[in-house]
Amino acid sequence: MPLSDDQPHTRTRLPVAEQTTPVTGRQARPLRTLLAILGVVTLLVVAVAIANRDKAVPDRNPAASSGDRARNGTAPAADRTAATGQQPVTTTANGIATGYPHTDQGAQSAAANYAVALGSTDMFRPDTRHTVLATLADPTVLPTLQSRLDQAFSPETNGRYGLDAQGKAAKGLTFISRTIPIGTDVANYSDTGTKVDVWCNSLVGLTGEVSNIPVTESWYTLNVTLRWTGSDWKLIDFSRKAGPAPLPADQQAATSEEITDAVQQFGGFRYAR
Repeated sequence: MPLSDDQPHTRTRLPVAEQTTPVTGRQARPLRTLLAILGVVTLLVVAVAIANRDKAVPDRNPAASSGDRARNGTAPAADRTAATGQQPVTTTANGIATGYPHTDQGAQSAAANYAVALGSTDMFRPDTRHTVLATLADPTVLPTLQSRLDQAFSPETNGRYGLDAQGKAAKGLTFISRTIPIGTDVANYSDTGTKVDVWCNSLVGLTGEVSNIPVTESWYTLNVTLRWTGSDWKLIDFSRKAGPAPLPADQQAATSEEITDAVQQFGGFRYAR
């Protein structure tokens, strides 16, 4: 039965802590103000980031290598592992790049390309070995280097790789020796001479159905000493030490035929810092 308006009305009073405040339009203003402030701050941060994006970073002189910056006490640049530097040289002699710039980056390019030549199959053959050395060595040290490497690549050394005294593999076999520079670092630079460390990975071995010397990889660092001759960087001396070697990947090794096809299919590179 509906109640008449004459009935007394009951009013319930809640405890103070449980009373709700009436919602009004004024309470939304602080929230809107806060959101507006955050929006303005966000826009300012984005604007500053865009404005500074193309500004030069301190100690990022393109003429200086990242290795030099690290040795000078400054933190390595973010692109320490990225490819950097000048354009590759365009002149060659006997298949080896020549005519490097008279800069530390030019010296690094020379050291990387010389590492490739020194780790090639040409070094196992007396005639091609002498041609390689005549191309990359300083004439004043050429006789010494040639004698040293003739002893290192002796018939006994070739025999350990399954080659004859002239550095040739038996019929049906393919000899592989390829060096891949991973990176370079200037150890000591001056306008007249410099030392460059080249971190390398190499492939060496014989491929073929009857090969008992499979192609394996190794990691080493080649220490190259160069001299500026007035027109190019030339080799004075070199040595090598093992590593640093990464942990081998857990993957199936390729067959001898696959390695042969890969080496014949994929050509090498000229390198530039």
